[in-house]
Amino acid sequence: MKFKLIIDKEADEEIVARVHAESELTHEIENLVLSYVGTDKLLVMGEDETEYISFSDIECITVIDRKSYVIDGSCKKYRVKSKLFELEEILPSYFVRINKSSLANMQKIKRFRSSFNGSVDVEFNCGYVEYVSRRCLSEVKRRFLQ
Repeated sequence: MKFKLIIDKEADEEIVARVHAESELTHEIENLVLSYVGTDKLLVMGEDETEYISFSDIECITVIDRKSYVIDGSCKKYRVKSKLFELEEILPSYFVRINKSSLANMQKIKRFRSSFNGSVDVEFNCGYVEYVSRRCLSEVKRRFLQ
């Protein structure tokens, strides 16, 4: 397989892939290209500053008191104006919905913990813990087993 990247600021952007047959990889590449909106950062608001945070630095996005918050690697919470469903549309494929009000970065999950009552919690690298709903558990398992 060959890979070629040509950076030309004057030309229109175009991505062409020549493959022998469709596969899971080609579908994933297509989804990645079509979902790209030109940025890999999110505008967030801290206590006294507004800044951009890279998608790869986000551990979890959750809703608290009807407000969306981004949690980074140091467990710091940043307010974000977008709704969860809007964020779900622009985030890369390594984000997965874990319950009605949370999205998780699968690359930042440290471990899953199950309890005697059957509930499952996810612990992130920063130490933040969120529950996985029964409705989302099968999709989370499927995505991790790929």
